[in-house]
Amino acid sequence: MPEPGSNRMPETGAFFQRDRTWHPPVLTPDYKTSVLRSPQKALLAFDNTASELTGPVFGHAMLGELDNDLIHNFARPGESAIGERIIVYGRVLDERGKGVPGALLEFWQANSGGRYRHKKDGYLAPLDPNFGGCGRTITGEDGGYAFRTVKPGPYPWPNGPNDWRPSHIHFSIFGHAFAQRLITQMYFEGDPLIWHCPIVRGIRDRAAIETLIAALDMQATIPMDARAYKFDIVLRGWRASLFENRPEGN
Repeated sequence: MPEPGSNRMPETGAFFQRDRTWHPPVLTPDYKTSVLRSPQKALLAFDNTASELTGPVFGHAMLGELDNDLIHNFARPGESAIGERIIVYGRVLDERGKGVPGALLEFWQANSGGRYRHKKDGYLAPLDPNFGGCGRTITGEDGGYAFRTVKPGPYPWPNGPNDWRPSHIHFSIFGHAFAQRLITQMYFEGDPLIWHCPIVRGIRDRAAIETLIAALDMQATIPMDARAYKFDIVLRGWRASLFENRPEGN
């Protein structure tokens, strides 16, 4: 069925396959948890079913007024999150470079000190009482999206004796059915920790890594307020963005 208020029909044909030489191997021993998570048998690829290609459509009415403003969506009245204020924007694109409208984006991150609002996060950095660390938005007609937040801090993690995650934001992208979900991470231009991270080093192609790095865009900044970073997400095809939950293709 077409989306309400639209004459666009959902795409039902076969999708382009990923280039598996572009994506990292599922088993990356330097990233310790991949040893337990990686499949023990050969991967199988299946065509999408009708229920995966169709289903509930996300409507704009489900979004709150501040869902795409992480600086204020968890803050007490008159207060705001602590940290370097930034705008993250870009487009969600298909394998042909066309914008994908109506996609639901969820994003979550650590605070400016590198700590998540999660009861099992034991990092010593303090919590920010005015920062929840999550939000969502829906892409526009051209596939565009934007949200405001604070730049997340890096943090140590118990993978090796001195491993640190670079500053990053997690993205979850939903299509027009609940089975259509992809997950990825965005890093920041100029962060030297990117090239030391065991998760990032599992990606063998430097050009592939660079697709996960948001470019600083001084032309889109708000003077005396926020810097801007541009991050496009390519859903499918031979140069798709790298997604954590779909190494076999999408």
